[in-house]
Amino acid sequence: MRIGMPLNYSGGFTETVAELGDFERAGLGIVFVPEAYSFDAVSQLGFLAARTERVEIASGILPIYTRTPTLTAMTAAGLDFVSGGRFTLGIGASGPQVIEGFHGVPYDAPLGRTREVVEICRAVWRREKVEYSGRYYTLPLPPERGTGLGKPLKIINRPVRERIPVLLAAIGPKNVAMAAEIAEGWEPFFFHPEKAREVWGEALADGTARRDPQLGPLDVVVAAPLAIGEDLDGLLDLMRPSVALYVGGMGAKGRNFYNDLARRYGYVREAELIQDLYLAGKKKEAEAAVPIELLRATALIGPAGYIQERLAAYAQAGATTLNVTPLAPDHRSRVAAIEQVRGWLS
Repeated sequence: MRIGMPLNYSGGFTETVAELGDFERAGLGIVFVPEAYSFDAVSQLGFLAARTERVEIASGILPIYTRTPTLTAMTAAGLDFVSGGRFTLGIGASGPQVIEGFHGVPYDAPLGRTREVVEICRAVWRREKVEYSGRYYTLPLPPERGTGLGKPLKIINRPVRERIPVLLAAIGPKNVAMAAEIAEGWEPFFFHPEKAREVWGEALADGTARRDPQLGPLDVVVAAPLAIGEDLDGLLDLMRPSVALYVGGMGAKGRNFYNDLARRYGYVREAELIQDLYLAGKKKEAEAAVPIELLRATALIGPAGYIQERLAAYAQAGATTLNVTPLAPDHRSRVAAIEQVRGWLS
């Protein structure tokens, strides 16, 4: 199992990048940079590529609605070039609050658009003249929708790789099935090892049955906070604001994918309560309503023996990349945590 680590795009990014060499030597294999509605991920990834030599870098994730498919392909090819072939393109649909609220773009057909974006990206990386007639994207633009002067073009530079790995962030059954079918990697959210097969097993099997063997095995990238030691249950509370935000506030009633996931995990009443409280502006109460069992199941926090048991559970559930956030108080301790986990996984 590979070890990854997310890098926050807000305060402390440059300092963390400066320390990445220590994490590389400890066994870190890949780092992920998110993109929400703060700094863009691409500028941060370019900086990261320039300051590292071996560790893989990934967008985790770029929303599909905020760039044209060909720009997404160009960006991925550029980042793969400046990193020497170390880039993974992580993309996802995000949600209507961000896409329509911050970007002013209609949030429509996330599945269909994602599939077409991936197909167009791969055509660009193969240096084909891009001619695409899909339901959502048409290249070149037809004369009746523009000046009529558009013509098929291929990317000028020769990409380092004609197949840059694509990672899809997905939690709904149809999205997960599509990830298993067309992507090199899949990134779920709030991964619960004991519930994973029950919630996603059918979708993964459905997509895998249609998967091109040339894609290789699906890389399953799961995230979890990491803290190794005795009497650390208090650190679970650090997860409450994030879980409450996603389960309670990332969407409206009946239109919150993360709330749906919590329900599928079996926390039906709890998910409803968290959402009601959060949408009523009672954020602290919503955080307190997050079940401790859910926090514990989706984290790697506890004594060494317990963490080893949880690593086995993640592996049994199909995880192949563990994207951890070390919660240790200083840099040396965070590096030691990565090193310890790497040793257990060797």
